[in-house]
Amino acid sequence: MSKVLIIDDDPQVCETIESLVTRQSHEAVSAQTLTRGLEKLNEGGVDVVFLDVRLPDGNGMDILPDIAGRTDAPEVIILTGKGDPDGAELAIQQGVWDYLLKPSSVREITLTLGRALKYRDQKFGQAARDALNLDKVVGESAAMKAVFRLMAQAAGSDTNVLISGETGTGKELMARTIHRNSARAEEEFVVVDCASLTESLVESTLFGHKKGSFTGAQSDQIGLVKLADKGTLFLDEVGEMPLSLQKSFLRVLQERTFRPVGDSKEQTSNFRLISATNRNLDAMVEKGEFRSDLLFRLKTFSMHLPPLRQRLEDLRTLNLFQVSKLCRKYGIPEKGFGSDFLSTLESYDWPGNVRELFNILERAVVAAGEEKTLYSMHLPRDLRIKVAREQVRKITGSDVEATGEDMPIAEGARRIGQEIFSEIFDHQLPALREFKSMAEKAYLSELIRQCGSDTAEVLKVSGLSRSHFYALLKKYSISM
Repeated sequence: MSKVLIIDDDPQVCETIESLVTRQSHEAVSAQTLTRGLEKLNEGGVDVVFLDVRLPDGNGMDILPDIAGRTDAPEVIILTGKGDPDGAELAIQQGVWDYLLKPSSVREITLTLGRALKYRDQKFGQAARDALNLDKVVGESAAMKAVFRLMAQAAGSDTNVLISGETGTGKELMARTIHRNSARAEEEFVVVDCASLTESLVESTLFGHKKGSFTGAQSDQIGLVKLADKGTLFLDEVGEMPLSLQKSFLRVLQERTFRPVGDSKEQTSNFRLISATNRNLDAMVEKGEFRSDLLFRLKTFSMHLPPLRQRLEDLRTLNLFQVSKLCRKYGIPEKGFGSDFLSTLESYDWPGNVRELFNILERAVVAAGEEKTLYSMHLPRDLRIKVAREQVRKITGSDVEATGEDMPIAEGARRIGQEIFSEIFDHQLPALREFKSMAEKAYLSELIRQCGSDTAEVLKVSGLSRSHFYALLKKYSISM
């Protein structure tokens, strides 16, 4: 018997689905808010969730990563009262089983539920499988747990896989992990960097060539496609593949045959294809920059890697993993982390993702030398300045880049704040109380300068009472 959870604020919908579920001899429970639904989910044992999009206390789509990251995560069927193509696409990208519009017929709900339960029985009714080998892959967030589940599915099949994600998210690492966990693990993993392929040598690089087939071809050369025979061919940044080559490569995918440059005979290669891209291939198809028929072949199975800024809960684990690796590399003792180190990293937006993080950590380890603890001061100055500017921007609410004598006071305060941060960047951070005093003293000094020592104007701009203002002047030994 399976357990089905219905999260919907419409009591009639809950009653209808509960009735359908119990008729099939399964257990049904319902909740009319996200909060209550998560409580029911936390009780465990749920196999399928019917999830409404619009609920009194939030959007059902927002909890999909939480659901997907759970051990034995249930299959999710999205319910919504309004047609939303973008929402449907987003739901499917996040791994939901199906997307139903309300009101749905009893037959449609029954069929969808039956298929989801059958799929789940097959998925978990198999004999115990080998655990996924995640060597070098780090992540404990709900978003990454969902990725690991998709990787396990990809590794268990031989279908084409398309991995999308921003630069630096680890697409090649994920491709190698899928290969390492597949039936082809003992064979070659061959990387093709599509961004570096030149029009003149692209076919020779991929398909090989015969001696004398063109100027400089002094001997026979095996192409990368043949090298991947029985193994995995990885097309990195496939969106950069020249349009002129895409038709030829489509035939290779369909037939698994190709002809080396200058050869009259075709050769075969039994490879498994994994591709990766940081571009929107669907948008490229609409612009005529990528072949739609090739895209269909590439994304038989697709997965998206989240950017680091969307899984900051993995920062600590990533830090521990990489710093430990770096300490072994440089032959130095293990290092600890100061309380300010992680907080600074969490305040950065990481445009370069995990690749950028690992580069930053190496610079910090080198800067720390034999010191046993990593502090924010060991991080690159440009990173700390960016974090400081963002923090001051949030405090002042100013995005203006003003210059000159007519600089607004809020902008002036922002610049002053940046200078305060810059002053302490090359030293260990002071206590918070001391830092507040530094900022307060700098503010008062600049305030008096801008107001021309006019007490009435100072009080108007600062909002301070006269007694409080004079108390601060005395505290910091500032004269008018």
